[in-house]
Amino acid sequence: MLMAERGAASHTIAAYSRDLSDFLTFLAAKKTEAAAASADHVRAYLEVLSAEGLAPASRARKLSAIRQFFRFLLAEGVRKDDPTAAIDSPKRGRPLPKVLSLAEVETLIGTAKEACASAPEGAPRRRAHRLNALLETLYASGLRVSELVALPRNVLAVDDRVLTIKGKGGRERLVPLNDAAREALAAYLAVLAEDPARKASPFLFPTGDGGQHMTRQRFGQELKSLALAAGLDPARVSPHVLRHAFASHLLERGADLRTVQQLLGHADISTTQIYTHVIEERLRRLVEEHHPLAKAGFAKVRLTKAR
Repeated sequence: MLMAERGAASHTIAAYSRDLSDFLTFLAAKKTEAAAASADHVRAYLEVLSAEGLAPASRARKLSAIRQFFRFLLAEGVRKDDPTAAIDSPKRGRPLPKVLSLAEVETLIGTAKEACASAPEGAPRRRAHRLNALLETLYASGLRVSELVALPRNVLAVDDRVLTIKGKGGRERLVPLNDAAREALAAYLAVLAEDPARKASPFLFPTGDGGQHMTRQRFGQELKSLALAAGLDPARVSPHVLRHAFASHLLERGADLRTVQQLLGHADISTTQIYTHVIEERLRRLVEEHHPLAKAGFAKVRLTKAR
């Protein structure tokens, strides 16, 4: 159903499969199955996960999969009730997204450019230009890493100023590219054209034989190596952190939350609201810098988040 009706991504399907398999294994140990499971069974499962030290966010994700599973069974007539209806999700705080400062991103990009200039001919030069193109495109667009590495070769054919992205749930969105990303991609494609196997690949970022696209894990590894070369802590650098940096830096410079939501491909504005701390900090600075009382030193206006 998730695949055929909702167009869920392969990673989502895999995650649901793991979560539901784990839950069904738990039920089997209790000598029951999904058609006969009760709310007490679900609560007992969540208590086991908590005892194992699973974070509230992870428990909430597993409960979400179980909820959707029971709703599916209810809709299909397998069950007459939903045992998860009266179960609350584990309470979880919403941590602030990890981001890099503008100076750190510039250092990372500068190091990638230097690697392109100094890399010897052949595979090292090709890898250097690929990483530079990936980095520039990611920071310019805020794409999910799965969307980025799977870009088709012809994505730039119609207009190299805009990417047409098919995201979660099959939803399409337009994402503009800046000049730096376009230049990095053009340089990379010129180097890629020197390799016949990769030149014929349908993917923008192909693997060695051109048959598949680069994996997100491989990109993450190369990004951490680049961070090390740039003098940054590799633990703080990942494709998702750069996606956060893209959103945070836009908001710091005046972009509105709705625009950032569209660029990131979030279906719900509540997902984008993890960045509201950036907006609050910008508003605080604006008041302190431009309010006449703040300028005169009489008072500073302290903004607090509306509840």
